[in-house]
Amino acid sequence: MSQLTSNTTAFIEAQQYSQFILDNLHDFLLPEGMWRDVSDFGSGTTLNIKTVGTVSIQDAAEDTPLNFNPIDTGTITLAITDYVGDAWKVSDDLREDGAQVDSLMSMRAMESTRALGENHESRFLAVANAAQTNANVNLVNGRPHRWVAGGSGASTRVMTLSDFIAMKLAFDKANVPTAGRIAIVDPIVEATLNSISNLVSVSNNPMFEGIVTEGFAKDHKFVKNIFGFDIWTSNRLPVKTATEALNASSYGLANDTAEIGDVANVFMSVADDSTKPIMHAWRRAPKTEGWRDEETRSDKYQVTSRFGFGAQRVDTLGVILTSGSTY
Repeated sequence: MSQLTSNTTAFIEAQQYSQFILDNLHDFLLPEGMWRDVSDFGSGTTLNIKTVGTVSIQDAAEDTPLNFNPIDTGTITLAITDYVGDAWKVSDDLREDGAQVDSLMSMRAMESTRALGENHESRFLAVANAAQTNANVNLVNGRPHRWVAGGSGASTRVMTLSDFIAMKLAFDKANVPTAGRIAIVDPIVEATLNSISNLVSVSNNPMFEGIVTEGFAKDHKFVKNIFGFDIWTSNRLPVKTATEALNASSYGLANDTAEIGDVANVFMSVADDSTKPIMHAWRRAPKTEGWRDEETRSDKYQVTSRFGFGAQRVDTLGVILTSGSTY
């Protein structure tokens, strides 16, 4: 008698499990070259950094003494504000009864590292946005550094070329170096840029011009160069949780209100450490530890990190608020 599916059901394993484990899809993180690394903050809770202002010259005349004017001074501070981590364990029973447990633990460790990296990038971009004053155009040398996208008279909150022109002018008036200007925008803004038919005329710089090229992995999402800004995308830009009214109509820009869910696109200079708007210090770079817990008969792992971000200058920083859904 033949062995058929109907009389050999004990040998039919309906549920099969592949040796392949499907992992998560991730975008690429921004490099550490975006901020100034403060190396002299190895202890304590707050670092104070001295600042000096500018000097104004005065008219002079024969046989007339000059006025003795002090230069403005002040301090900025950087604190270790973030203490984050992750922990997991695997029991002896799972190791004995399970399959591909080592692969699972390896992927668990990679996902933990990835989560810390995403948190780090989100904090960097959030601190950059928070360095400016909400509901204020944040004037620097008479030009705004914060507004809602769309251009004069618009209420679309969609990025236009006039917004890039205005930010270039704002940076020029603030004496920001032309090299090292970048913009970190939401993928929605990239979609907007891709739909602008005459954009090719200003997209003439395929490289980052050596400012932090070595710090970028090949797969980081470079879009194009527009009016001197190298455009990069990130899914971790700050998202508005409350409305923000900004009237920049006096400067040929929008008089509009950013809505809940809108995105703060960050413009900055990373030409060198003195021009970068954001500073950063590690107190503890991500550190992984593992140990044996005899009482619970399991192997435990944890990774922790301590760091701080702070604003060191705002004249090399700009923010344009855009819709989080419309392009």
